[in-house]
Amino acid sequence: MKSTPLSLIAGTVALAAVTGFAALTAPGEAGAPEAKAAARLPVERTSLLCPSPGGVELAETTYTSVTPAGEGGGEAGTAELSPAVPVTDDDAKDDGKKSDKEDKDGKGDKGDKGDKADAKKDAKKEKPVVTLKESGKPVTAETSDEDAPALIGTATGRLAPGWAAQQTTVSPAGSARGLLGLSCGAPDTDFWFPGASTGKTRQDYIHLTNPDDSALVADIELYGPEGPLASDIGDGITVPGRSSVPLLLSTLTTDAVEDVTVHVTTRGGRIGAAIKVAEDEAGTDWLAASTDPSGSLVLPGIPADATSVQLVAFAPGEDDADVKVQLLGKNAPFSPAGNDTLHIKSQMTASVDLKEVTGGEPGSVRLTPVGSGATPIVAALRVVRGSGDKQEIAYIPATEPVGGRATVADNRAKGSVLSLTAPAADAKVKVTTSAGSEGGEQAVKTYTVKAGTTLEVTPEVPSGLKGAYALTVETESGGPVHAARTLTVTEGGIKMFTVQTLPDDGGTVDVPRVTQDLSVLED
Repeated sequence: MKSTPLSLIAGTVALAAVTGFAALTAPGEAGAPEAKAAARLPVERTSLLCPSPGGVELAETTYTSVTPAGEGGGEAGTAELSPAVPVTDDDAKDDGKKSDKEDKDGKGDKGDKGDKADAKKDAKKEKPVVTLKESGKPVTAETSDEDAPALIGTATGRLAPGWAAQQTTVSPAGSARGLLGLSCGAPDTDFWFPGASTGKTRQDYIHLTNPDDSALVADIELYGPEGPLASDIGDGITVPGRSSVPLLLSTLTTDAVEDVTVHVTTRGGRIGAAIKVAEDEAGTDWLAASTDPSGSLVLPGIPADATSVQLVAFAPGEDDADVKVQLLGKNAPFSPAGNDTLHIKSQMTASVDLKEVTGGEPGSVRLTPVGSGATPIVAALRVVRGSGDKQEIAYIPATEPVGGRATVADNRAKGSVLSLTAPAADAKVKVTTSAGSEGGEQAVKTYTVKAGTTLEVTPEVPSGLKGAYALTVETESGGPVHAARTLTVTEGGIKMFTVQTLPDDGGTVDVPRVTQDLSVLED
């Protein structure tokens, strides 16, 4: 859903070094090789970040990690999610004192005994919460710790391509009870969050997670319906190395605004970013970042029984945007009555209540330019199911297509529904339900999605399923497909739900085929 992370670029360089070849044939010599197209090869390293789920009493959080079955590059590898443990000032002082003492005493080399003690200390501090050892079968871990930390994850070797993780939290009580779900994301430098709020009924916390050892600086900009919101606090926020910083959005400005777009950028480093939304008497969920600004967007996976759908959009450039609003329904696309177009002023958050737009059928929203212009925008949906004290909310950001492959990690025997949307042309996709985390056999089924429609399917549960399973979607032919998974957990008579989109997992990259050109040695 975001631009290609730097970790994948690094992986590309590593793969090029390993798989490239050099031809020692002199220029012009018979048999000199011709330039060949780049090879598509699996990445060898992937990074994921999960924000802290803590801060809620009585909540239960499940972490699920999986790499889809398939051929990966490199060695067997590992995939671990470990607590974000910052190096504190006290740690630095202690290390300094110890080094000075060792130098003074002439005991700087502690030998194996000292090395083992340090290793034991480090292992205790950062013992992985979730460790994946094989592909095609998810692993899970649970916590009820109110102070559960953010997690920093790395996958290598054959476990790197397509590695996915999700954290799912059930908050059964309080005014903002509900189901919070979030696909752990890759670190990046630029994030857009339309759909946030600094209103009095909302408590929106943005979580910034730094996976690297060095501290970095992040900037947060807020935009309301009238333009930028005044804020001096959002500039120059320091995020220490290997740590996570939560910030209440309403403390960054004196303006209480219902619909806000949040823009997060970094200076000289990468972070993970997500917003935890809690709305009085309505529910709670994570708001993930929208895909990068684009002239056309797709927001897939509105449940058939949605009682309210609100579209929030933002144009970050200098030009206004006029977009056509369409719902891609079960049988055909159509425009909502009275809301067939939306005017989005430059750097002003626009919103429209689409109400019960689906009419009892599943659907997805497509935004396309009106006329020949294509002003880039970002967008998200706030979706409500139920009513009164039984309602619950979830968010659907605009997302990239599935592309070659996409995976969502946490699925249950009951309550998982997959939405597939083909905005432009008919498409054929393969859906794989993995083996269960505690047992079961994977299942594979193929679906055809007609152009301009949304196909909602209940995944085929793996035979003998025990535990959680993963869903992997692959585009086999036809046009692009956008996908989302809705997970529902009934608690206290409330259909708590969360929606995760499935953008391309970036599991493969183009690696140039290298040839040696000896002509550079000629005069």
